[in-house]
Amino acid sequence: MRYSYKKIIEISWPILAGLFIQQLVGLADTAFLGRVGTVELGASALAGVFYIMIFMLALGFGTGIQIIVARRNGEQNFHKIGGVVYQGISFLVCAAVIIIALTIIFAPYVLNEFILSQVVYEKTLAYLNIRIYGFLFAFPIVVFRAFFIGITQTKILTYNAILLLIINVILNYVLIFGKFGFSPMGIEGAALASIIAEAVAAIYLAIYMFTNIDLNKYGFCVFVFFNKNILVEILALSIWTMLQYFVSMATWFLFLVAIENLGEEPLAISNILRSVTIFPYMIITALAAAANSVTSNLIGQGHDFEVEATSLKVIKLSYIMTFTLIAIMIIFPYPILRIYTDSKQVIENSILPYYSALSSFITMIPGMILLSVVSGTGQTKTAMYIELLVLVFYCINVWYVVMYLQADLYICWMCEHSYNILLSLFTYWYLKRNKWCCKIV
Repeated sequence: MRYSYKKIIEISWPILAGLFIQQLVGLADTAFLGRVGTVELGASALAGVFYIMIFMLALGFGTGIQIIVARRNGEQNFHKIGGVVYQGISFLVCAAVIIIALTIIFAPYVLNEFILSQVVYEKTLAYLNIRIYGFLFAFPIVVFRAFFIGITQTKILTYNAILLLIINVILNYVLIFGKFGFSPMGIEGAALASIIAEAVAAIYLAIYMFTNIDLNKYGFCVFVFFNKNILVEILALSIWTMLQYFVSMATWFLFLVAIENLGEEPLAISNILRSVTIFPYMIITALAAAANSVTSNLIGQGHDFEVEATSLKVIKLSYIMTFTLIAIMIIFPYPILRIYTDSKQVIENSILPYYSALSSFITMIPGMILLSVVSGTGQTKTAMYIELLVLVFYCINVWYVVMYLQADLYICWMCEHSYNILLSLFTYWYLKRNKWCCKIV
């Protein structure tokens, strides 16, 4: 298979559509809670990032599954794929139960150490105590997603995301504000709506896979709950992506905690900016996922010499697609910000940070795509080391700018450039060394 611009778009577009719709879910949460109060808006940001920080462990595990599935797909060893998927689901469901228990026990102590405002702490915990049960459904979704991306059949992800969005938006309206006879639940209603939507989405993907995929071809006919060899194979790759994603998101959590020290309004604005910038960010994420799968497929076919040229195509597409959206966002800042809040003061104080946050995409694209390519080659441990090294410098920068200088919010958001530039430099340097070709998965 040759990966032209058209083929890359065919693979990444359904992923992008799915991510786009999933982010509309986050937008709906933010928009609804923005009408409830500033405290709820800020608390949902902290709880949401805490949730995603743990979810990234599952996503990292899923990336390992995706790399193996894509490699087997490229080799045409289709019958070995089903066992990988089964092991992924059984492992992550067990992990979800353990993580839920640990979160219930330790989250109050962790959050209390970092959050200064008592009312923000209480709302954050109230949201999180409900939201964590979504792991039971979100984790299996990660495995289904890895399977469909790995075999480059990604359209189902779009349909699944549409279903998730519709259910989440309806339940947000009903549960947060107390419509159709329900009592108003506020921030807790947003958490419950997300869980129900994830449960339906997980069931839908499972039904689709077992009714529309050739189960015999992909080795799904025999379910094995535990297979040590397969699980070790997955963990050998995914343990590094799990750590990489967790540390990356933990750093973002620390950034928000640092912002919370500046006050409740800067935290609320940062939550809005996180929701706004996620839309161009997910374009890059979708193309990075495609780059990961394409890289692994190419190596499986024995065409590792095409990886560099294909990666460059993905980077070019990322710039074209991302900056088309950003140009629109630059022209219409006020209508976009009004989606999230009615407060004129919050909107006015968001303008400079808004442009600062958008500027980070100038330097973001190469590093994200190339890091995903590094993982796609099977060098997930190296990708983790690169990420960790860059994050050390980033954290030092955040501490100095946000905590020590107490700089204006728009300057604080400029810290993203330090991360992006270093990530681009390190990943480019590694791939040019060309020692990854010998890696066998």
